[in-house]
Amino acid sequence: MAQEPTRRQRSATISDVAERAGVSPMTVSRVINSETNVRPKTRDKVNEAIAALQYSPNPAAQSLAGAQPIRIGLLYSNPSAAYLSEFLVGSLDYASRANVQLVVEKCDTVALAEEAARHLLSGGIEGIVLPSPLCDSARLLAVLRTAGALSVTVASGHPAPGFSAVSIDDRRAAYDMTTHIASLGHQRIGFIVGNLDQSASELRLAGYREAMAVAGLDVPDELIVHGLFTYRSGLDAAEALLGIDDPPSAIFASNDDMAAATVAVAHRRGLDVPSDLTVCGFDDTALATTIWPELTTIHQPITDMSFAAVELLVREIRARRSGDPVVPKHIELDFKLVRRQSDAAPRRRPSVIIGRS
Repeated sequence: MAQEPTRRQRSATISDVAERAGVSPMTVSRVINSETNVRPKTRDKVNEAIAALQYSPNPAAQSLAGAQPIRIGLLYSNPSAAYLSEFLVGSLDYASRANVQLVVEKCDTVALAEEAARHLLSGGIEGIVLPSPLCDSARLLAVLRTAGALSVTVASGHPAPGFSAVSIDDRRAAYDMTTHIASLGHQRIGFIVGNLDQSASELRLAGYREAMAVAGLDVPDELIVHGLFTYRSGLDAAEALLGIDDPPSAIFASNDDMAAATVAVAHRRGLDVPSDLTVCGFDDTALATTIWPELTTIHQPITDMSFAAVELLVREIRARRSGDPVVPKHIELDFKLVRRQSDAAPRRRPSVIIGRS
């Protein structure tokens, strides 16, 4: 059974500091760590924001007298820069608070991820966070399992046995979005599936199919097109959907990158979004509000998920250090359907009236 995430005190976060200073969370992290690649004016803004918000980078560390620092790794290969940015915000936020050193490594292939995992573990890393899509790599998980390493997977549709996990209900989220689109009056609803190597893609497709069935709507094969969670694949998928003889009046994409690409293709074809075509996404990354029209999407709490994952991993590491048993947990966070400007009822075209002779 999914467990509720631990309630944490409401104090200033690295994201709060970044927003007040008008910079990115990564810039705040550089200032906190006294890195030199920050402009003096920017550094001053960040320090002023830290002072104004009374932000303390390491309150947990201050309360752990004599506690040894914890070193954890984070491996990533997600093609969405917007997703990765939000994921790093949550991870860095917790790490900066809890005397945790976070080592981040990009791995373009599973083979590189396996090599990176072995290298990190041999270098004293005590646990590894695995966001999607690496969270679904059986080979990588086998390496960690063989090494007896602690790990927390994030956003896997089918959390791996023996490891803790943080996720949302992807099937229900896709069901709710499809139901919403159908409630607007759309009957031809196209769906862009994500990378099938990721278990969340399978669940989102299942949610779409289930909602269409409940609404009594047909799902011919031509309404389902596969993508890879990338903007480029979204362009190709949207072209395919809008190029069929009877194109859909709405398209639901499995992430915001592919939804944004769909909006671009619609505009290129002279279609108005949402008057001619409703477009909806998934994730609610920054991209959803930086395009026009802003996307109706599923808010997946990516930052909170990564925060919870690092928090959970650190607890397991401390338990192992103390000789206590480590029992894997699955934390399921809530999602939310966020309605913006990219959806509307289908355009009602006037019937053709043939004049009398």
